[in-house]
Amino acid sequence: MFGLGWPEIAIILVVALLIFGPKKIPEIGKSLGQSLKGFKDGFSSPPDISDSVSPETEQNSHKS
Repeated sequence: MFGLGWPEIAIILVVALLIFGPKKIPEIGKSLGQSLKGFKDGFSSPPDISDSVSPETEQNSHKS
C-alpha cells in the first residue's frame, strides 16, 4: 500500500491519535467514508443533463 509497511502505518496512526484524540478519530473516519462513497457514486452514475441546466441559462440561450 503506497510502499508503506506496518511500522510506518502504526506511526501514522499514533500521530493521528495524538493530534485528534480518541473521540475525534471515529468522526473523521465516518466523514471520510461518506465522502468517498459520494465520490464513488458520482463517478458511477452519469449526470442528468436536464438537471444541470438552470432556467436562466435556458432563457438566455433562447434570446440569442
